[in-house]
Amino acid sequence: MFLDFLLLLRDQKLKIGMSEWLTLMEALSKGLVDNSLENFYLVARSICCKSEAEYDVFDACFLFYFKDVEIPDNIKDDIKKWLDREPLQKMFSKEELQRLEKLDLDEVKKMFEQRLKEQEKEHHGGNRWVGTGGTSPFGHGGYHPSGIRVGGKSRNKSAMQIASKRAFRNYRKDRIIDTRQLGLALKKLHSWSKEGSSDELDIDASIEATGKNAGEIELVFHKARKNNIKLLLLLDAGGSMDVHAELCEALFSAAHSAAHLKRVDFLYFHNCPYEFMYEDMSREKKITTAEVLRKYDDSWNVIIVGDAAMNPYELTAPGGSVDYFHHNEKPGVVWLDTLRKHFPINVWLNPTPRSYWQIASTHIVRQVFSDMYPLSVEGLEQAIDTLRKKTKIKA
Repeated sequence: MFLDFLLLLRDQKLKIGMSEWLTLMEALSKGLVDNSLENFYLVARSICCKSEAEYDVFDACFLFYFKDVEIPDNIKDDIKKWLDREPLQKMFSKEELQRLEKLDLDEVKKMFEQRLKEQEKEHHGGNRWVGTGGTSPFGHGGYHPSGIRVGGKSRNKSAMQIASKRAFRNYRKDRIIDTRQLGLALKKLHSWSKEGSSDELDIDASIEATGKNAGEIELVFHKARKNNIKLLLLLDAGGSMDVHAELCEALFSAAHSAAHLKRVDFLYFHNCPYEFMYEDMSREKKITTAEVLRKYDDSWNVIIVGDAAMNPYELTAPGGSVDYFHHNEKPGVVWLDTLRKHFPINVWLNPTPRSYWQIASTHIVRQVFSDMYPLSVEGLEQAIDTLRKKTKIKA
């Protein structure tokens, strides 16, 4: 049965191979699981997940495969308070335990939802209501052969609910990223070169030279290795991008503090760059696109951030600019193509889900900037890899 579970994990893009399968089988044969579903969950997760980013996918698969149930979010606050009480421990006789009816999951779920609607006061040590101790299927600190643990700590390893907490869902690679994650991803963007005067001490070379010099100290200096990557961010601002303002601010902050890069500059546009862009997010200080092309040569890495969501006429027609007082002589797609050709080391980051990329305007933009990635952990990592490959090709 566990083979099907591992195949399910593979279907969800977890890298599960023969090595993980054999390791899990060895763990089972050595009794590490000890016939406990909770122990199996912990052991299998430690074997099958390479990082915390995969925990949420694993938990979702675990819940699906083992037919688990999740606690509803609408539990009354007073019930939550009642469950905070430490339960009185009671020893049950074999006869008492044998009389308890084992329930199937659908029945348990229906009963639980009904109890939440009906319960009005605190219960402990009972056999029906949500509480602590006793033999009720709902609560914690007691015993029932089937049920849902609510609050408290697992004591008897008998609760059906194992993975539903999913405490690691924020680590998923397809989640929208924060400033720290952006910064870590940007650190992968580098191209080292030796620059400046030879004023950095080379410890290994100095030791080697001293040894060859019969122990008489000889210091060796070399030029410092510096990251010569220059990054230009072109950010869509305003309109439909307002809902992504917080994310763009995080990207701005991460890039601005990326001390490992040689230089980072920012420019802004609205929907599509035309014959001018802006040097500030409020779009008050203009800079002509011609000046941008003179100021930044083709050695710059360019990341364009935008949802590519607009009326297609803004891309395909002269005068299609969304700004009523601006008449663009060249269609927006021409300016996009000009930027792509001038900056061959480029990627586009889209903060919207891929399912939104089917609209006409996004399709047009992707015909020009084919390397478009979602603004997620995984998407940014792929974008950085693409920039590095393009840097090497150009070099």
